[in-house]
Amino acid sequence: MNALLLTLALAPAAEPDDWKTAEAAHFKNIKQLTFDYVRAGEGYFSPDGTKIIFQAEEKDTGNPFYQIFVMDLKTGKAVRVSPGTGRTTCGYFHPNGKRIIFASSHGDPDAKKHQEAEVRQREEDKKKGVRRRYSWDFDSHMKIYEADLDGANLKCLTPDAKVYTAEGSYSADGKKIVYSAGNAQNVQLFTMDADGKNAKRVTDAANCYNGGPFFSPDGTKIVFRADRKEKDRLQLFVINTDGTGEKALTAEDKWVFWAPYWYKDGKHIIYTGADHTNELARPNYDLWWMNTETKKATRLTFAPGQDVLPVFSPKYDRVMWTSNRDGRGPTQLYIADFTPPKG
Repeated sequence: MNALLLTLALAPAAEPDDWKTAEAAHFKNIKQLTFDYVRAGEGYFSPDGTKIIFQAEEKDTGNPFYQIFVMDLKTGKAVRVSPGTGRTTCGYFHPNGKRIIFASSHGDPDAKKHQEAEVRQREEDKKKGVRRRYSWDFDSHMKIYEADLDGANLKCLTPDAKVYTAEGSYSADGKKIVYSAGNAQNVQLFTMDADGKNAKRVTDAANCYNGGPFFSPDGTKIVFRADRKEKDRLQLFVINTDGTGEKALTAEDKWVFWAPYWYKDGKHIIYTGADHTNELARPNYDLWWMNTETKKATRLTFAPGQDVLPVFSPKYDRVMWTSNRDGRGPTQLYIADFTPPKG
């Protein structure tokens, strides 16, 4: 599909009169999973589907940044598995279900000073009524760690990295990790063995951000997001694991697309998208579904709030995502039974 057809396919349509009925075509039994956090999000399922790993800001700890938690879905009990200091992101289960990875900056000697500065900044923003635009800090102290499911036996997999290393996820066989590394002006995709050895660069598009990578179910491809043409104007791409055959999946410069995640057939993805045409309006992100061969896109969510970071359960019959469904409260994790669109 060329850029014009893709633009037409994603052109804003009239909002449904009943957004809950519109969502019911693909999502049923929507349920909130997290409650006891200032905010929570970016969750992933364990291989057996009984647990999730996610990031959340704890209450009354003095640390305003995300930490990593593992929750038992049956009991709802969650345990923090990251050290509790600094920033963290992108927790993910090893396919054997016995280990996890996540990125953390707890090794930064000034981590607590950064926490204190953020708390002060938030207090000033609140007094002034300022709402800061979201931005991601490519902290050079951010490294990828592995640990047991309870956070024990913590080991750094990228100890020699002098730049940001994060956004890691495993291949289905557990032998490889794909991740992002670099500084704010130049972040590339890499793969490495599950023990951190034999790092190899995958992307070669300088002076841009390439991130959020996931291996396809058969391990031959990687789907990711990148701002190749304009900073922060993210589009979706797919590439072979050896760095060949890169292909753009979206090409609409007025939109922002991110958080792509593979469906079991390796031909479809679920992802996040929003129209950024009006620079003065706050974009409303929704979940979308795409056939990566035809590039046919289908909108899945219609809530007034933000719906982002969707992932599938191991059986691909449920979707978990991050949302503030009403558009007012902080983000939390939600889950629903999933019926895929046709085509």
